Amino acid sequence: MKAYASNIRISPKKIAVVATIVRNMEVQKALDILKYMPNKWSSILYKVLFSAVSNAVNNDWQEKDNLVISSLIIAKWVVMKRWNPIGRWRSHPILKRTSNILLELKVK
Repeated sequence: MKAYASNIRISPKKIAVVATIVRNMEVQKALDILKYMPNKWSSILYKVLFSAVSNAVNNDWQEKDNLVISSLIIAKWVVMKRWNPIGRWRSHPILKRTSNILLELKVK
């Protein structure tokens, strides 16, 4: 019972803040918390968790109330490199980081 989101255009450091709150939590409680958090990355985690729950209910015939988040892995992915021009023909680097999310569920 897994869900995977790849190449998300948010730094893994930002998603890890919300991931620490939700790890090892019951699914229904985690969905309620993520739904009302005011962050962009919490809505992304909400979609991944909702997808994992849907996979468990439809493919593995599990009940939603018996599911717990067993692992939530935030992995660093491709870094897009851009440049910001400044004076005298110089430039500063801009690193646009992306991340992957792997969420696994287990039965209580």
